[in-house]
Amino acid sequence: MLAKVHSCAILGLDGVLVDVEVDLSAGLPAATIVGLPDTAVQESRERTRAAIRNSGAVFPNRRVTVNLAPADIRKEGPVHDLAIAVGVLVASGQIEPFADATAVYLGELSLDGGVRHTDGVLPMVAVAREHGMTRAYVPAVDAGEAAVVRGIEIYPVDSLQQLLAHYMGMIRIEPRPATEMPSDGAVYPVDFGDVRGQEHVKRALEVAAAGGHNVLMTGPPGAGKTLLARATPSILPPMAFEEALEVTKLYSVSGQLPAERPLIVERPFRAPHHTASNAGLVGGGTIPRPGEVSLAHRGVLFLDEFPEFQSQALEALRQPLEDGSITVTRAAQSVTMPARLMLIAAMNPCPCGL
Repeated sequence: MLAKVHSCAILGLDGVLVDVEVDLSAGLPAATIVGLPDTAVQESRERTRAAIRNSGAVFPNRRVTVNLAPADIRKEGPVHDLAIAVGVLVASGQIEPFADATAVYLGELSLDGGVRHTDGVLPMVAVAREHGMTRAYVPAVDAGEAAVVRGIEIYPVDSLQQLLAHYMGMIRIEPRPATEMPSDGAVYPVDFGDVRGQEHVKRALEVAAAGGHNVLMTGPPGAGKTLLARATPSILPPMAFEEALEVTKLYSVSGQLPAERPLIVERPFRAPHHTASNAGLVGGGTIPRPGEVSLAHRGVLFLDEFPEFQSQALEALRQPLEDGSITVTRAAQSVTMPARLMLIAAMNPCPCGL
């Protein structure tokens, strides 16, 4: 028997719809996953087997072949666990070949059938909606993040057992309401109005914030450079919904989105240490991931002890400061990430006194 359900993968910063095809055939009991999976996806065989068994269902005692299409895109992480489990249950007849052909399933399975957090839920749900999907079954902890996307119903799933009961008509999982912009607006830990003194510097920062300029502050330790830099996001204009969506997407893909804040409405403030590498600042890795310049998108990047940064890392800032984006090219792929930010640098005076 053959079953087909839908999942998603992350390619750079964007989601890619993945067809999960499950085939049951005669032969010695075995499970095989094909479609360019990484180690985490290969291990899904054992997680799915245990999760199905511990959820009160039966893992078929047959040869199981799972194909993740398109096969030329590398599949990473445990995000496909839930889709594979649903595909196996449909193929084995434990769930009727339901009319949920326009549903997408995202989430990692624990051995007891629980559905765990997955990075990048927001861009994956967004691409699912673009491909005509009408429902998304996501981990309950990620439902708020997924509900940021309009035009698709979000169903929070706590466990595979709960999803089984939902399809058997024993319970009903209610869709989550859409996530809205907070009515109280952004709240910053440091407010510009709380800074006393340094009127000339404050005026310079106000002009820079109004015009989108970059700033270099020079002064002795303890003069208040860091405090002023941390307070600067509070005088930037409030983020529009589209801007908040861009920033949230970056933090979702990088795995830094707080669970209690499904939509980031505060202007980002990033302050990497001066030992940060080139890849740490602009992004990189075998599979390119956002660096500090992208995580500061629509906000402030603060470089304290500016002369201590590696010259190569500082040179790499030229493109994002000029273009508002950074292109990271690796052997596996090339990714263009947004990096429209305000750079604030700080340094101590030269020991010579100049």
